[in-house]
Amino acid sequence: MTFTRIAAAAAVFASLTLSANVAQAQQAAPLKNDVVAKVDAMYPWLDAVYKDLHAHPEIAFQEVRTAGKLAAEMRKLGFTVTEKVGKTGIVAVLKNGAGPTVLVRTDMDGLPMEERTGLPYASRARATSEGRDTFVMHSCGHDIHMTSWLATARTLVELKSQWKGTLVFIGQPAEEIVAGAKAMLDDGLFKRFPKPDYAFALHSWPLAHGTVGFNDGPVSSNSDWLEITFKGRGGHGSAPDKTIDPVAIAARFVVDVQTVVSREKDPKEFGVVTVGSIQGGTVGNIIPDSVQVRGTIRSYSPLVRAKLLEGVRRVAEGSAAMAGAPKPDMLIGGGGQAIVNSTELVNKTEVVFKEAFGADKAKRMPAMTASEDFSLYANEGVPSMFFFTGVYDPKVVAEAEREGGKPIAFNHSPFYAPVPEPSIKTGAQAMTLAVLNVLGK
Repeated sequence: MTFTRIAAAAAVFASLTLSANVAQAQQAAPLKNDVVAKVDAMYPWLDAVYKDLHAHPEIAFQEVRTAGKLAAEMRKLGFTVTEKVGKTGIVAVLKNGAGPTVLVRTDMDGLPMEERTGLPYASRARATSEGRDTFVMHSCGHDIHMTSWLATARTLVELKSQWKGTLVFIGQPAEEIVAGAKAMLDDGLFKRFPKPDYAFALHSWPLAHGTVGFNDGPVSSNSDWLEITFKGRGGHGSAPDKTIDPVAIAARFVVDVQTVVSREKDPKEFGVVTVGSIQGGTVGNIIPDSVQVRGTIRSYSPLVRAKLLEGVRRVAEGSAAMAGAPKPDMLIGGGGQAIVNSTELVNKTEVVFKEAFGADKAKRMPAMTASEDFSLYANEGVPSMFFFTGVYDPKVVAEAEREGGKPIAFNHSPFYAPVPEPSIKTGAQAMTLAVLNVLGK
């Protein structure tokens, strides 16, 4: 084929692709107006739901009140609801004729930490976590997610004449400990209920409200945890030669393990090893018998993941061997697997998002370094899309991006305080349009 013919064929293909995308966007336009109007009209209800959820968070696998509230609201909308799936999860199903089955997930759990936002509806809830009494807070926006999820369900019910198919809305427990998705799947999520043709989830992010971020391919990291106990021989702090000091061994490990990241991993690939807890000893003049080190390992690539896990084990054993100490006790386990968004589904949804929110507010963004167990649904062979919605005043975000500007609170901060109305509305509109875009007409 000549260059001229190749160029002509490429131009025809580009023209057809553009025409298809434009047609798709035009089909979404009237529904966009309907969706916006319906979400606006129901906002007083959403505001009350959000503030109630925010003030009453519950930690992983303790979301009894939260799940009950979501279940009750979904029953009012006409969904068939099953509770206690995966311990505290809920599944709400609505059938509306022949068509695709679409899963929409919200996470439900809060975090064991004290809220310091000063909001009038701030949480003062408490729970028992790992045997200790603790405050609980929705510091990762799961209250925003749940409220947007309910708004999406109600909007789709009010627009039943515009679509055909089956909705499977799930309230998932224990996302923060990366265990809820597995619990629901192990409890027969895709056997007891219709297996979806598509799956969606959203996550609040410290972006300007009104913004929707997304990408195809990996959008979150693999997550592994480490728990290592370095063993020594305790004794008097004035006579370290009579001991084997596990504090020094642990300190050597914490420093040396970073060379696995900086000297063994491909510098172009993402990988992190973080030690977040070192526990050992009681007073300053006693060398303890053991020290426990706990941390997290993050990556995108399976090859990098394997290298980091092997490196952590090797450095831990080497640190102990250099001190003449016994081999450490090591527990290194898998947490979440990276979410890999479907390219076809993202491309299809991107057209609608850009038409609905504008190309300046609906854009591609890099993968986050945090982890999420929504990946397990995709790994069951379900084309999936996980996307992000902003929660902060655009002026505050712009100020934070300036050199020397005031930083904004990130997810898991005690000061994380989304602006409710625009954040919830954007989440609900984006999710409803994404779902409508794949349902039958």
